[in-house]
Amino acid sequence: MNTAVAKARTADHNNIDDTLYVSDFGLKPNTKENAVQAVYQALKKAKGMKNPVLAFAKGRYDFWPDKMLERTYFESNTTDNNPKRLAIFIETMQHLTIDGKGSSFVFHDRIQPITIEKSEQIVIKNLAIDWEFPLTAQALVVDTNSNYLDISLDAKQYPYSIVDGKIIFSAEGWKGVITGVMEVDKETNLIAYNTGDNPSALGSGWQKYTAEKLGKDIVRLHYAFKRKPAKGNILILRHNDRDHALMFINESRNVHIQDVNAYHCAGLGILSQYAENVSFERVNIVPNKTKGRYFSGHDDGLHFSNCRGTIKVEACMFEGLMDDPINVHGTYVRIIRKLGSNKLLCRFMEHMSTGMPWARAGENIAFIDNTSMKTVGNTTVQAFKQISTTDFELTLTSAIPSTIQEGFGLENMDWTPTVLIRTSTFGGNRARGVLVSTPKSIRIEHNVFKSSGSAVLIAGDVNSWYESGAVTDCLIKGNKFLSSCNNSLYQFTEAIISIFPEIPVMNEQTDRYHRNIRMEDNVFFAFDYPILFAQSVDGLSFKHNQLHRSYEFKPFHPRKATFTLIGCRNAQILDNTIDPELLGKNVVLEYMDTHDLRLQDDFILSH
Repeated sequence: MNTAVAKARTADHNNIDDTLYVSDFGLKPNTKENAVQAVYQALKKAKGMKNPVLAFAKGRYDFWPDKMLERTYFESNTTDNNPKRLAIFIETMQHLTIDGKGSSFVFHDRIQPITIEKSEQIVIKNLAIDWEFPLTAQALVVDTNSNYLDISLDAKQYPYSIVDGKIIFSAEGWKGVITGVMEVDKETNLIAYNTGDNPSALGSGWQKYTAEKLGKDIVRLHYAFKRKPAKGNILILRHNDRDHALMFINESRNVHIQDVNAYHCAGLGILSQYAENVSFERVNIVPNKTKGRYFSGHDDGLHFSNCRGTIKVEACMFEGLMDDPINVHGTYVRIIRKLGSNKLLCRFMEHMSTGMPWARAGENIAFIDNTSMKTVGNTTVQAFKQISTTDFELTLTSAIPSTIQEGFGLENMDWTPTVLIRTSTFGGNRARGVLVSTPKSIRIEHNVFKSSGSAVLIAGDVNSWYESGAVTDCLIKGNKFLSSCNNSLYQFTEAIISIFPEIPVMNEQTDRYHRNIRMEDNVFFAFDYPILFAQSVDGLSFKHNQLHRSYEFKPFHPRKATFTLIGCRNAQILDNTIDPELLGKNVVLEYMDTHDLRLQDDFILSH
């Protein structure tokens, strides 16, 4: 080894014995050779080291599915196409750092790039992730007509054919038909105004199109589309399943991801499941602009299912996602049958969240009335027995109360995290901004939101998505909510901030589901009426915020109130700075009395 290389390695890491270089395993950058086996061998050797650092010389590294490890994983909110093919597999390791040194990791076919399994003290940093042929496509709108739509498709980036009048994308062993279409404003990078899920970018019935190739890169879609996209805008064409994550952090703890650019994934971005203490710093899930793309991930950006400890997201950026940038939740399961005095048959109800190890001996669980969503008791797990991917038996340390009925829900209270999200940017993404449901402390501070739907959604339900976590302590402070927020309709987008637990029976007597949610010192630029929608909150505070009127878009939302409060208690809307031109300046109350709300004089109650 020459002196210069030795000095460089020493500068990278104080203990050279702990540093491995993939080049020492025969892997060189920019060759397009398959990196999989060399990385496997390097990680195998790293297992015997105390504080291993696996370093890559800066460049491009390609990962192909040949000779790849395969594992069966049941990943939350992901299609159970098994086995998963694992490119970089970190299993039962401690104190490992993977340093890409600014490298690009390029993947081929359907692959899970990075999997962290039963490990702790793991750092992934200084790299970019992309696909040679992404499992999403885009097209330029060239012309529109009452009976057809002309688009330009780059066949080099998005290989396709036309079969029986339909566009079929295929490359490297996969293929897919178009299942969803989004329109992006080419100049602003935002989802086009009022083109969310309702109405869609092309209107209802768009799947009846017939495709015809006119010439190089030009395809005509014959159909009287109910909605016409703007000429010059971009259509995002979704055409594949969400069958793997970009990174899967499973049953691991103290994992830190920093300085990572994630340009694409066919499923969730970074999925943390039964993980403890995970943090993200300068992680950007954004389109690869060097390739002219306007999309990034196929679904959520950072997804947290049944985690605990602290989730920390700082100085990150999210843009071009086809679902929510951040989603934090637990998993409700349903009681199917009582098998004995202390034994239950339970079921995962959401078809993309099954097969997980839902509980362990000694963990605390809560009984949930599925009609009122009220917690009606607690108990402790004695044993968990998997029956199938959907069903399991739960043995409890005490007798089941007679008031607990089949059909009620269960929540695992031991897997609930504290959440800190700050100084991050939520750009143009298909759905909402931050979804968060956890009973531990939540802080959403000093972020910028340009979300197409609601910027913040606090939900919870035990009858539909089965995502658990009634909020008890949430502070939303110092954020900027720009005018693009809530400019399209998606599920639960009742306002810029939407607090919307799905409670089947709601009336004056219904117990409050969420508690202690405060919104302070934020700045809103609202083009439409609804700024806050809140249902079933005890202790709701909206204070010291600035409410500005924006004229960037035309109002369209069916709700015509600035604030809608349903079944809330101990609410206050006080000391806010109000633009005289702000729409509405009104508050609608349902299942509440006026004494449940302290209201500043600038607003009026309406019915």
